[in-house]
Amino acid sequence: MSEHDDAVQARLVSPDDSERLARAVLVDCRYALGDPAAGRAAYEQGHIPGACYLDLGVDLSAPVQAHGGRHPLPEPATFAATLAGIGIHKGSEVIAYDDSNQAYAARLWWMMRSLGYRPPRLLDGGYSGWLAAGGVPETGLPVPDPCEAPDVGHWTGICDIDGVREAQAAGALLVDSREPARYEGREEPIDPVAGHIPGAINRPWQGTAAGEGRQHDEEGLRAHWGELLATEELVVYCGSGVTACVNLFTLSRLGYNDARLYPGSWSDWCSYL
Repeated sequence: MSEHDDAVQARLVSPDDSERLARAVLVDCRYALGDPAAGRAAYEQGHIPGACYLDLGVDLSAPVQAHGGRHPLPEPATFAATLAGIGIHKGSEVIAYDDSNQAYAARLWWMMRSLGYRPPRLLDGGYSGWLAAGGVPETGLPVPDPCEAPDVGHWTGICDIDGVREAQAAGALLVDSREPARYEGREEPIDPVAGHIPGAINRPWQGTAAGEGRQHDEEGLRAHWGELLATEELVVYCGSGVTACVNLFTLSRLGYNDARLYPGSWSDWCSYL
């Protein structure tokens, strides 16, 4: 894997960096897969002052089809219009947060980076970390300052199901980001089929967390990835192309930005079985 320009590399921001928080566009990405309304409800009960809310199921995904997975990517122009509606253009300084070890904020990070936006920083420790640092939440909804949506082209750094097969045939390594029980097929609480894509190895996204919603430092992340950092090409997936973005974020923190996402992930793959 190669190292790319610093403009695409992942960055965290500390919850006590009040100066940076004050000047950025803040995006609350809290969500719960088992209760899709819970994230917005939590946002309305209290959020970082000035933060707008983007919903994984509504704003960061397209409607579910027969194939494509549980959280298919929206049309790029549709997503660009969503961002423009809350005042985000390609050069905006954005900070995203959730309360799930970056599981949903990282999806926004990946989507923006894929379409050529300035990648958002992710709030280390999430919303709980910000509260613990003395943050005082607000309940009032901000009035966004919309901007014109840019031409964003198409999604980059992705593989569909055929692309995954082609990449594997060419020597790429496939990384499954789900917890071991799902990877091994011992349990499957969400999708109709258990197991993993043949040939994939397991690097659970939860292994990037150091506790209290914070990510490991560089040493910890290098231990998480181990020998895979020497792999020429990686394709990363999870259940539906969401938590895989946490693994991709941590690779980028280490300076490795060539790994691709299989957005449909296991939920797309198993739809063909």
